[in-house]
Amino acid sequence: MKKTLFGLLGLLLFFSCTAPDGKNKKVTRELGDKTFGIVNLSVCNLRSEDDFSSEMITQGLLGMPVRVLEQTGWYRIQTPDDYMGWVHQAGITRMNKEEYHAWNSAEKIVVTSHYGFTYEKPDPESQSVSDVVSGDRLKWEGVEGAYYKVAYPDGRKAYISCSISQPEKEWRKVLKQDASSIIATAKTLLGVPYLWAGTSAKGMDCSGFVRTTLYLHDIIIPRDASQQACVGEHIDIAPDFGNLQPGDLLFFGRKATAERKERVVHVAIYIGDKKFIHAQGDVRINSFDPADADFDEYNLNRLLFATRFLDSIGTPGINTTATNAYY
Repeated sequence: MKKTLFGLLGLLLFFSCTAPDGKNKKVTRELGDKTFGIVNLSVCNLRSEDDFSSEMITQGLLGMPVRVLEQTGWYRIQTPDDYMGWVHQAGITRMNKEEYHAWNSAEKIVVTSHYGFTYEKPDPESQSVSDVVSGDRLKWEGVEGAYYKVAYPDGRKAYISCSISQPEKEWRKVLKQDASSIIATAKTLLGVPYLWAGTSAKGMDCSGFVRTTLYLHDIIIPRDASQQACVGEHIDIAPDFGNLQPGDLLFFGRKATAERKERVVHVAIYIGDKKFIHAQGDVRINSFDPADADFDEYNLNRLLFATRFLDSIGTPGINTTATNAYY
């Protein structure tokens, strides 16, 4: 009798939780007043659907403010570059407007090293709390020796070494938004593996590499190469590349024909002397010069145009954490 009863209960539970086609129902729940959120993981994966098996479309970094649009058991969110996707509930901490404003107004510690850890005590031999990557932000709650005391969006406390992080206000004071500084940062990412939809030092795609490099200089641009191609000053590249400047963005793809429109599929940063740095397989430097050992004939043949963005910070599509509406 017990087996029969438990079997009936099991069937009732199965049919109450599954759709007619056997797939789990995903019921949208009320958000209430908690329509804001802060990324709670060092790197948070956004997916096309509310399922771990769905395609990853971009990533958010710890401390990044987001808007919460919908919830099932996952959250559909929108990032500061207006990208929308689904994150697991562990990925963000939901907040109401007041809590969100308090987080954004609080003093932050910015992670400046490409990889590191936070700890339960100001001691690297103590238990780690989490990993961190460059661009992550944590709430600053004090200093103890060579460590900053910090808080996560979900309230966890930790300590992070002063050697891999910096108070946000100090970071902004010494920050440089010139081509040579941006290229130097880009080179520190050499060898980082290509990861479709990646935007962190753990792995990045071509546009994620550009976005991350600029974000480390407090410049926020659109997420995808095709979107990045639409901001800044458009430049038709001269045959000898003489009208390019270091720091310009280069765009590649399918050239327009009578039958088809131009299509941008790849982006790189020009570093001068016909060389460029980009993420393709990994972050690497290649050249348009056939005489160079790192000549890239494939990308030379699909080169489309360039844009110049450094003089356009503050125009639509190019802003900073100080001017972006989410921060």
